[in-house]
Amino acid sequence: MPSSAPQQPPKPRRRNGRQWTKWLVILGALLIAARLALPDFVRWNVNRVLEQSSSFAGSIGDVELHLWRGAYSIREVRVSKVYGTVPVPLFEAERVDFAVRWDALLDGSVVARLQLVRPVLNFVDADDSGGDQTGAGGPWLSIVQDLFPFSIDEAEVVEGEVHFRAFETEPPVDVFLHEIDGRLENLTNLTGRSGPLFATVDLSGRVMQNGELDFQLRFDPSTYRPTFELALRALGIDVTELDGLARAYGNVDFESGFFDLVVQMKAEHGQVEGYLKPLFRNLQVFDPASDLGLDLVETFWEALVGLGGTAFENRFRDQLGTVIPLRGDLDDPNVDLLATIGNLLHNAFVRAFLPRFQGLPSVRPSLEFGPGELLQDFESR
Repeated sequence: MPSSAPQQPPKPRRRNGRQWTKWLVILGALLIAARLALPDFVRWNVNRVLEQSSSFAGSIGDVELHLWRGAYSIREVRVSKVYGTVPVPLFEAERVDFAVRWDALLDGSVVARLQLVRPVLNFVDADDSGGDQTGAGGPWLSIVQDLFPFSIDEAEVVEGEVHFRAFETEPPVDVFLHEIDGRLENLTNLTGRSGPLFATVDLSGRVMQNGELDFQLRFDPSTYRPTFELALRALGIDVTELDGLARAYGNVDFESGFFDLVVQMKAEHGQVEGYLKPLFRNLQVFDPASDLGLDLVETFWEALVGLGGTAFENRFRDQLGTVIPLRGDLDDPNVDLLATIGNLLHNAFVRAFLPRFQGLPSVRPSLEFGPGELLQDFESR
């Protein structure tokens, strides 16, 4: 009986291997093409979003993708008024960065972080609508949210500036804050262990050349009517740097002195309570050597202002100041004029006010942050 020869196993088809290789090459080519096309797509989308406002136009520079951290950056962002004669943009920034907050994924939330590097805001006052610039009417929140597929929960400002300008006055006005660094956190009002969390803002910077600025804000971003508590303190502002503003809007000029400002406010569903505390130290408004050559009416007005300042000045601290209480609807709060005058007299003849926070009585207990909690950092600075 003849022995049967052992059967050879069938050889693998080379055709299947070639097909897999072909599909891998195609997939790799598609991924490379998508990666190369992404910056152009992002640029197109950014330009499309910036065109949402009919009054302002935007332009951008290079777009950089950072896929490994789920982020992209836009360089040289600029938003300018479409019509009119405003010589400065409403907003510009060296870089705007959007990134996924990976730490929030642990809490089951998909949110993003925004970083603004050297942003500049320019507000302009003018007699006509073509020359002024307030930014009112623009869908700015919608624009920011549309620039990234996830909600912005946290923002950081690095070396920011804010300017108030008036180009038509004589001299032109430019009052500004600069070197602003700060963080805005919990903008989407995420839920913490003990319930909803308030959004917080903590900023610091400089006012003009020598003044120091600190600002804190806690607010509920989920309410229709504003609910917040804020504290602001600006110290050591040289009034001569505000001379253009004083001339344009008060028809006086400052010869010398320093200005401090303390502001504290608390609002519950649009009902606000708070105060402003303006303090002038070593203030000199009228100087006979330089002001007697001015127009007679202007000279008389400056002399009158200077005389009034001297009359209500605290001689021990060489300080003119008062506390201006505010209360009522946030859109149009009432100023307590009698209390303001009484505080002016108190500063002059009883005891000078200090540039410190004096606290507010609680409006309602729903906001569990009192003056001590919010202002501890301020008083320790």
